[in-house]
Amino acid sequence: MNSSENSILKFYASSTDRIGLDLLYEHLVIKAKEKSIAGVTVYRGIMGYGLSSTQISSTRFWELTEKLPIVIEMIDKTEVLDNFYQSIEKELKSLAKGCLVTMHSIDIKLQKNRKIKITF
Repeated sequence: MNSSENSILKFYASSTDRIGLDLLYEHLVIKAKEKSIAGVTVYRGIMGYGLSSTQISSTRFWELTEKLPIVIEMIDKTEVLDNFYQSIEKELKSLAKGCLVTMHSIDIKLQKNRKIKITF
């Protein structure tokens, strides 16, 4: 597959960030599913900070906060991801806190779909 036709769209944020009443990562995953994005994964970090952070967040057991860094990754055709980003850009810019969004071309080596058996 041609690497320029496929990309990965990544969102770096906090597990507590919200759009309206929805958690940011849940909101993005639901929107991506509605737009038929090929694949989405949310990763929770064990430690990190961003430009808008006042402190480092971590999973140390004595920490009372659930605020952790997260990464939301979406993989699909570059055009599909560009269109998706454009559809949510205004919402992301209205976030009370910061986030970082990147997109990179990728080379997909294997994409194996599930085989469905039809029995009668």
